Amino acid sequence: MGVIRELEPGALWRRYDPDEIPFATTQGIESAGGVVGQDRAVAAMEFGIGIGREGYNIFALGPPGTGKRTLVLQALERHAATRPVPVDLCYVHNFDDARQPRLLRLPPGNGSKLRSSMASLVEDLRVAIASALESEDYQRRRQRVEEEMKGRPQRALEELQARAQRDSLDVAQTPGGLTVVVIRDGKPLSEEEFEKLPERERVAIRAKMTAIEADLEKMVRQIPRWVREYHDRLRELRREVTALAAGHLIDEVRRDFAELPAVREYLDRVQRDVVDHAADLLETGKSLPEALMRTLPDSFGESAAARRYTVNVIVDNSERRGAPVVVEENPTYDNLLGRIEHESRFGNLVTDFSLIEAGALHRANGGYLVLDARELLRSPFAWEALKRALRSRRLRLEPLGQALSLVSTVSLEPEPVPLDVQIVLLGEPIVYYLLCAWDPDFGELFKVAADFDDLLDANDDNRRQYATLIAALVHEAKLKAFDRSAVARVLEHSARLAGHQDKLSTRMGTLADLLSQADYWAAQEGSPIVSATHVQRAIDTAVARADRLRARSYEDIVRRTVMIDTAGSRAGQVNGISVSQLGTFTFGRPTRITARVRMGRGDVVDIEREVELGGPVHSKGVLILAAYLGARYSPSRPLSLSASLVFEQSYAPVEGDSASAAELFALLSAIAQVPIRQCLAITGSVNQHGEIQAVGAVNEKIEGFFDVCRARGLTGEHGVIIPAANSQHLMLRRDVVDAVGRGLFHVYPIRTVDEGIEPLTGMPAGERDVTGEFPEGTFNRLVEGRLAEFAETWQAFNTAGYGAA
Repeated sequence: MGVIRELEPGALWRRYDPDEIPFATTQGIESAGGVVGQDRAVAAMEFGIGIGREGYNIFALGPPGTGKRTLVLQALERHAATRPVPVDLCYVHNFDDARQPRLLRLPPGNGSKLRSSMASLVEDLRVAIASALESEDYQRRRQRVEEEMKGRPQRALEELQARAQRDSLDVAQTPGGLTVVVIRDGKPLSEEEFEKLPERERVAIRAKMTAIEADLEKMVRQIPRWVREYHDRLRELRREVTALAAGHLIDEVRRDFAELPAVREYLDRVQRDVVDHAADLLETGKSLPEALMRTLPDSFGESAAARRYTVNVIVDNSERRGAPVVVEENPTYDNLLGRIEHESRFGNLVTDFSLIEAGALHRANGGYLVLDARELLRSPFAWEALKRALRSRRLRLEPLGQALSLVSTVSLEPEPVPLDVQIVLLGEPIVYYLLCAWDPDFGELFKVAADFDDLLDANDDNRRQYATLIAALVHEAKLKAFDRSAVARVLEHSARLAGHQDKLSTRMGTLADLLSQADYWAAQEGSPIVSATHVQRAIDTAVARADRLRARSYEDIVRRTVMIDTAGSRAGQVNGISVSQLGTFTFGRPTRITARVRMGRGDVVDIEREVELGGPVHSKGVLILAAYLGARYSPSRPLSLSASLVFEQSYAPVEGDSASAAELFALLSAIAQVPIRQCLAITGSVNQHGEIQAVGAVNEKIEGFFDVCRARGLTGEHGVIIPAANSQHLMLRRDVVDAVGRGLFHVYPIRTVDEGIEPLTGMPAGERDVTGEFPEGTFNRLVEGRLAEFAETWQAFNTAGYGAA
C-alpha cells in the first residue's frame, strides 16, 4: 500500500466528553445569556441602532435558523426600553377641505383622551343644544321674530289698500293673485261697467290704478327679501343660543388640553362649526325603519355633523413603555403604509377621515420596524413604497390604485406623517447581495449589515456557552431534563451539522427540533431524563423517515441494476462518489467513472458536457485534467491523446469538481493500462499542479460508499480516499468509526495525485530522477511511455500524410 497512512478512528470524529459539560442535567437552567457565537452580528446591531443617523437601517443576513430574529428582537427591545414613548397619531376632520384630513400629533395617551372627550362632547352638545332650542326664552324670542316678520307683508298690504280706497280703488285677492279693482257704491265694477264710464274719468282712474299696481309689484318683490331676513334672524338667533349652550361645554374640553396648541386650535374650529351646523348635529339616522337600521353599520346612525367631530386615533401609545418594536409578518403595500377603508351606503362606496387605518410604519413610528426581506420583495410595490417613505422621511397615505394612476375616483388625501423609524430587514445572504448589486438605492438606505454566521468555533468557552444554550432551549420548550451524555451527543451532532471537527452549528432551529424529538423518544421509553441514547435515536429515526430513495438507490447497486464494483480491479474504471440532496436530507452514493483512450489530437472529451448534463464547474475540472496531463507527462512533445470520460448510468445533471480526482485516476489508469482496485472509492478535486483539493459533503460521501460495501459484506479492503484537507471535516457515524477501528474499512487522506496512485493501483507512483526520467516499474513511467508511443505514432502518421485532415 506504499507510505500513505490511513486515518485512525479518533481522527474520524470529534468526541465530546460528558464530564466537560458544566452541569449534571439541564434542570433549573433557564438562560443562555444571549446568542452564542454571533459577536460580529451583535456589534453591527449595536452600531446600527446606536448611531441614530439617517440611512443607517439594518439588514440582518444569515442562513435560516441562526437566531437572527431572536437576537434582533432582543437588541431592539433593549434599546427601545430606553427611548421615549412616541406621540399618538390622530386624524380629524378638516373644516376647510374634507378631502384633506388634518393630522394631530399628541403626547402619548392624549389621543384616546381627546377621542373620548369629543365623543362625550357630541352627546352633551346634542342635549344642551336641544334644551336651549326648546327653552321658553328661545321660543319667545323666536315667536317675536316670526310675528314681526309675518306682520310685515300684511302691514304693507293694508297701507296699500288704504291708499287705494282713498282713490275709490281696492286691492283684491283673485285666483290669479293680487289685483287692483275700481269701487263704486262699495262694489267692484265689472269690465263692461268700467268701459261705460266717461273717457276722461277712465283715464284718471287708470293712472291711479297704474301707480297702485307699481307699488303692489314693488311690495311683492320685497317679500322674498323679507323671507330671507326672517330666516337670517332665526339662524342668528339659533347661533346665538347655540353658542351660549355649546361654549361652556367646549371650554371644559379646551381646559383639559390647555397645553396643546394643536388641540386648542382644533377645538376653536369645532366651536365655530357647531354653531353653524347645530341643526345637523341633532339629526340622526334613528328615524329610519328598524329593519333597515339592522342592515347598516353602527356608524350609519350618526349624523354627518356628529362624524365630523370624531377623532380617529390610528396609533395609540397610551399603554406603551418605551419606543415600539413592530414585526410585520405580511408586509404588503397596504399593511406597510396603511389604508383608507370604505363603507357601502345604498349601493355607493363612501369614505371619510374616520375610516383611515394605520399601517406598520405608523405603528413603528418613533421606534423600530422588523420585516422579512423576501416577503417584502414578494409584495407588489411594497419595496418601492418603503424606499420612498425612507427617503422623504414622510409617510404619505395613498391608495395603491391612486398611486399608480389606475383609478380616477376622488379619495382622501390625509396630511402626511413625519417619519422617524429604523427598519431592520431579515434575509438570506443571497437576497442582501442581490439588492446590493441591482438596487442603487439599497446601499444608501441600508448602510449596516449584521452578518450572522452559521458556524461557531468550538473552543472551551463557546462549548460551555453552547451547552448552557441547549439547557435554556430545553427549559423554554418545557422538555424533560437532558443529562450530560445527551448534551455531549447534541454537541457532537452540532459539529456534524457544521461539517467541521472544530466548529459548531449555530442553526438553532435544527437544534431545537433535535431536542424535541429526543424528548419524545425518552417519553416513549418512560424515562424521566433524556440521555445520549435518546438523542441518537432521534437522529437515526429522522434519517429513517427521509431515506426511502437512498435505500432504493443502494438496493439497485446491491442488486447490480446499477453497476458498481466493490471488489477486483479494472483499468480505466474508478468509483467516484456523488451527493444527492432531497429536501433537508443529503446522502452520498458511489458512481462508476470510466475512461477510454486512444491516439488523437490531445482532446479529453467530457461526455457529460457534450450531452449538456455537465455544469460549468464540472467542465472546468475536466479541462484541468488535460492541462495536467500535458504538463506532467508530455512537456516536450504534443499530447497525442484522444480520451473520453463519463459517469456511467448517470441520467441527471452533474455539477461540481469533486470528481475531478477520480476522473484523473481513471484516465491515468486507462493510459497506463494498470487496473484500479474497485474496493476503494475516491473524492476530491485536482488542480493543474496535481494537488488534491478539499470538497464538500465528505462525511456523506464516505458513509454512502461504506453503506454499499457493508451491504455486500465488508472484507477489510474497502475504503475511501479523501483530500487530506478534508480530515478536519470528518464527523462520521459511529458505525463507520467502529468499522475502521476493527480494520474492516479505511479512510486514506492524500495531498497529491501521486499519493493516491499507490493505494489505488498497488504500484509506486515514481518521481523523476536527476536525468528527468521516471524509474522503471513505476506507474508514472508507464503513463509517460504510453503517451510517448502515441506521440511517435502520431508523428509518423502525419509524416505519411494521413494526419493532414
